[in-house]
Amino acid sequence: MRTWREARGFPLAVQLLLVNQLGVNTGFYLLIPYLATHLGENLGLSAAVVGVVLGVRNLSQQGLFLIGGSASDRLGARGVIIAGCALRTVGFALFAFGDDLAVLLAASVLSGLAGALFNPAVRAYLSQEAGEREAEAFALFNVFATTGALIGPLLGSVLLLVDFRASALTAAAVFAVLTVAQALVLPARAVRPNRSTLRADWREVLGNRAFLSFALAMVGLFTLESQLYLLLPDGARHATGWDGAAGLVFVVGTVTNIALQLRVTRALKARGNRARWIATGLALMALAFLPPAVVAGGSDGPAGPADAVLRALPVLLGALLLHLGVMVAQPFVMELVPRFGRAELTGTYFGVFYMVSGIAAAVGNAFVGWVMDLGDRGGAGWLPWVGCALVGGASALGVAWLHRLGSLPAPAKPAVATAV
Repeated sequence: MRTWREARGFPLAVQLLLVNQLGVNTGFYLLIPYLATHLGENLGLSAAVVGVVLGVRNLSQQGLFLIGGSASDRLGARGVIIAGCALRTVGFALFAFGDDLAVLLAASVLSGLAGALFNPAVRAYLSQEAGEREAEAFALFNVFATTGALIGPLLGSVLLLVDFRASALTAAAVFAVLTVAQALVLPARAVRPNRSTLRADWREVLGNRAFLSFALAMVGLFTLESQLYLLLPDGARHATGWDGAAGLVFVVGTVTNIALQLRVTRALKARGNRARWIATGLALMALAFLPPAVVAGGSDGPAGPADAVLRALPVLLGALLLHLGVMVAQPFVMELVPRFGRAELTGTYFGVFYMVSGIAAAVGNAFVGWVMDLGDRGGAGWLPWVGCALVGGASALGVAWLHRLGSLPAPAKPAVATAV
């Protein structure tokens, strides 16, 4: 209730975007975590074909973020957000009814393109609407997103008791409701005039060395955050010998995020510069992977409940520290991204940033998975945890170095677009 009261202090457009992100993550995680199992077990597709379908969705989203960001700048964020939600409605509905490869690939492309459209557009719109409270708006955005990421899998697991089609249709219905709500309520905003060509815009953003250096430094943020869905749940299961322990990782994160995110952002906003807190958040994320390393490799399972609790504590402490690190760094990262260039290119900057971070997270997950296998074969269960800690530490040092060079912009607020 407190979170909702805080959200109501923002303009109506910001409130709707927060609810939109809750719905987006609910619908996404209601379906996607169970898609591979459906393709392999229900449809009988080979592991290679399942990998192609999932890979096409990821590639469609990560590779087209630049298109979505530029469309937001040139056509207006509102229309791009609505189009993205509508496309995902169609894509998820196709997953419900598709049983041949052509339909499944079409569903993957549409759902991936949808994310490429509305992800940068939502952040560009939020950045322009939040005024001087931009960091707080992104903090609330993180709270709503995290809550949706918890609700989605829980609801999906219940719907799967019926069948996968019920889960996919419910996810499609969530996006259909979001599409209609935004079409009816989200205010239109005048598009800032931009006389340069699309190619010139891309060349300007991709030629901004300070921005690209910052985006690369954020590899640690997105690679480590994605371990909430790979390494930490796996570590919880292996440490305790209980599959349900993975769910505790998400519960700890969601409760912590809802209780502390806005308070943390407000407290830090008034103390020190943004670069310090981004580097501090990354350092916390790196530190998060050290406690679980203590119980890594305990895959034989505990002797009893007391042992299970003791083994779970280091992993849950790691999850807590990881979420705290994200809470410290992420709102200020989002606040800083559009400050690297012209206000007319806000969407493009977010698009490039998410393209780089998405590719980095994919490569990072592949690296972590490889190190996990290497550690299992060599009896070194601690190896992926230490590897993640080194990645986070390198990112923290990278941000500190960019700040020392004076490459990071001050969080000055661009003018807010007027209503049409």
